[in-house]
Amino acid sequence: MSPPAALPHLKVLDLSRVLAGPWCTQILADLGADVVKIERPLSGDDTRHWGPPFLQDAQGQDTTHASYFTCTNRNKRSMTLDIAKPEGQAIIRQMAAQSDVLVENFKVGGLAHYGLDYASLKDINPRLIYCSITGFGQDGPYAERAGYDLMVQAMSGMMSITGRSDEEPGGGPQRVGVALTDIFTGVYAATAILAAVEVRHRTGTGQHIDMALLDVGMAILANQASGFLNTGAVPQRQGNSHPSLVPYQDMPTQDGAMLLAIGNDGQFARFCDAAGCPELARDERYATNTQRVMHRAELVPQLHRVTRQRSTAEWIALLEDKAVPCGPINDIGQAFNDAQVKARALLLEQACSPAAVASTGVPSIRGVASPLRLQATPPVMRSAPPALGEHTDEVLAQLGLPVEQIAALRQAGII
Repeated sequence: MSPPAALPHLKVLDLSRVLAGPWCTQILADLGADVVKIERPLSGDDTRHWGPPFLQDAQGQDTTHASYFTCTNRNKRSMTLDIAKPEGQAIIRQMAAQSDVLVENFKVGGLAHYGLDYASLKDINPRLIYCSITGFGQDGPYAERAGYDLMVQAMSGMMSITGRSDEEPGGGPQRVGVALTDIFTGVYAATAILAAVEVRHRTGTGQHIDMALLDVGMAILANQASGFLNTGAVPQRQGNSHPSLVPYQDMPTQDGAMLLAIGNDGQFARFCDAAGCPELARDERYATNTQRVMHRAELVPQLHRVTRQRSTAEWIALLEDKAVPCGPINDIGQAFNDAQVKARALLLEQACSPAAVASTGVPSIRGVASPLRLQATPPVMRSAPPALGEHTDEVLAQLGLPVEQIAALRQAGII
């Protein structure tokens, strides 16, 4: 028998789309919550069309279904519903009355036009935890602006510290390779929702959660923000090197490059001994991390001459048993072929339901397994990302709507 999930008692009404909101609700779904994803009839979530790359059918041919959608919508039920119509709004109210959590990422005030804002729905269900995710929050001069991850990476300063310096070839601000603020907003939102659930255990009432991409983008500046706020020095781009640690960066090798991540003086001394240059660790300019940071420009070229003497694999083998952090710089294909990634079963393959196969022609979908490893209540992989509207009839039947009414809603284009 499979162990119990952590959150099977939670019902989540998901009115979000694209990435931040769906990332949040997928975390909850992985932990066992029943998440019903509301999508627009005919078109669905925007990311269903964000391709290439597209999913492939059983013959290995591209379909019209973008793979983007699959990264953040497993374990959910998809229901199509036009919430711009009064009939659709009535169904959302009925669902909200029976839900524990509602997640939405409409513009500020957008759902108030439909009577689906927190103030309206809390009168129907005072226990409802209502999480709003926007670019800039529910107040402030930018509250009504649309917000996107790339915009927030630029505004928050993240791009100003990502990439090589202006003096180097290819220098200039760069975005992070994934939509980092969207993803972190989803993680923070899930954390806030679970905190609100705990509060509800004590008080019996829900609350409104106001999540903003810009707030999260500023928060995840972490040590870079702390350094500026406490010294006034504005951090600069410096490629793959670390502002406070040396050597902590990519290093050239005989056949490419490796990543050397030395975090303390003991690691540096052990590296120098293994590399055949113990004199560097004894040099007062390099003996402590603070000195190494101050003399970065002199030390790093010397280390480059040393690291070029062996291949990446040879360095990893040499340093592995010496507690000196060192590793390859993989592409994503190499990462999924890594022995540790395989041992942790991070590649997940889920068979699509018969209904989804009939709709999309895609037999199975691959993704990355949940990193949440709860021993007693681990994540459950119940279902692959759903086809558009795959569960509409099922959800409406559970609400008590008769077959005739469901058919009428479909005929009217409401579902």
